[in-house]
Amino acid sequence: MSRSFALLSASVALLAAACGGDPKPAATPAPEMSASAMPTVTAAPSASTAPSVEPKVEKPVEPEPTKAAVTFTGPFATPESVLYDAANDRYLVSNINGMPGAVDNNGFISELTPDGKIKAEKWIEGGKNKVTLDAPKGMAIVKGVLYVADISTVRMFDAKTGAPKGEVKLEGATFANDVAASADGKIYVSDSGIKISEKGIDPTKTDAVWVIEKGKAKAFAKGEELGHPNGLLVEGKNVVVVTFGSGELYKLDEKGTKTGAVKFPKGSLDGIVSVGGKFFVSSWEGASVFASDGVGATAVIVGTKTPADIGFDSKRNRILVPNFNGNAVQAFDVK
Repeated sequence: MSRSFALLSASVALLAAACGGDPKPAATPAPEMSASAMPTVTAAPSASTAPSVEPKVEKPVEPEPTKAAVTFTGPFATPESVLYDAANDRYLVSNINGMPGAVDNNGFISELTPDGKIKAEKWIEGGKNKVTLDAPKGMAIVKGVLYVADISTVRMFDAKTGAPKGEVKLEGATFANDVAASADGKIYVSDSGIKISEKGIDPTKTDAVWVIEKGKAKAFAKGEELGHPNGLLVEGKNVVVVTFGSGELYKLDEKGTKTGAVKFPKGSLDGIVSVGGKFFVSSWEGASVFASDGVGATAVIVGTKTPADIGFDSKRNRILVPNFNGNAVQAFDVK
């Protein structure tokens, strides 16, 4: 199991516990120390009177968590994605409400106001008003339609009323994760190529980025070299991808060819937004949001545990971060 999958497995164990499971905690390894780090002890004149010397281990100093401008808590249930709806000046939050791959029709989407209020806890709710919503994740709005990734399907809703407007199947997909839209109305969807249960994570080798055009879906790029693609962003004629498996940021050109891969300092990458010519990317392993110029990456928001699919409030210049396991959403000012 890779380091990224080990990290997500730990998060799955926490989620399973919250859902009624009983995972066993992993044993904490003893700290290691190199010989060069051991203190030098001068022999005492008498062995019987020589004091014992304990080796000193310096613990790394962790930075203070970045202070949020606004924090939303309360009604969330495994919040996976936050989308800023500029036309209506609101935040939409997808809630898995259970295991990420469970077909249980109890997922929901919350509606928030930017000043910190919950406008509607369950604006769209699986099992109500003819809505099917199992484990909603990434979202995008195009021409008044809200597109939501949901395991192997992209579901569509009226962006004003929340009424269902159909769905598009991704044949063979196993973990539809993020959604991004191009200027010409194409919808791109990532399939992370995994299956998650209370027992952990299994790769399904369906790694892909799909494109939906005129109501039909087809594979835009496919293969394990995509590294379990997660967050998506359309930039001009390219689709920018960040990966949960390989911890990379790369671009897919018009033909779906992978180019310009950049490895991040910490992996398990989830969401991506573009602000002022830079990419902002959330990392579970780093418990951070990184800023990248496409060459390197620097942590700019720290101490955000299990940061999932981030959004961007373009009116207030804020990064929106859902805390997957903490059932909270935070907004951070971009400097």
